[in-house]
Amino acid sequence: QVQLVESGGGLVQAGGSLRLSCAASGNIFSINVMNWYRQGPGKERELVARISSGGGTNYADSVKGRFTISRDNAKKTMTLQMNSLKPEDTAVYYCHAVLRTTASMDFFNYWGQGTQVIVSS
Repeated sequence: QVQLVESGGGLVQAGGSLRLSCAASGNIFSINVMNWYRQGPGKERELVARISSGGGTNYADSVKGRFTISRDNAKKTMTLQMNSLKPEDTAVYYCHAVLRTTASMDFFNYWGQGTQVIVSS
């Protein structure tokens, strides 16, 4: 069984910072791309940041310059450093990974359970 577990969410004032973490565990053979998504109240889930296995990154325009995604391939972890937070960043943040398990040569999508981030004005 593969699990993605997020941590680090919470309540912060506008202008503050939070650091989200995602830890992958289970019978993982390799992890391809890892992503952070978020879903705000009444909104659709959106891609926030992406990082490839080689470390290449992409960000949503709304978070560029404020958020930084990183990963540790050996530890199978991913982080999202969020600075200069705004009330519109309030959302449930989800870890997502495309990975291959030891049981199959195919890549599949896996999601974490989400962690709540609330930014007060």
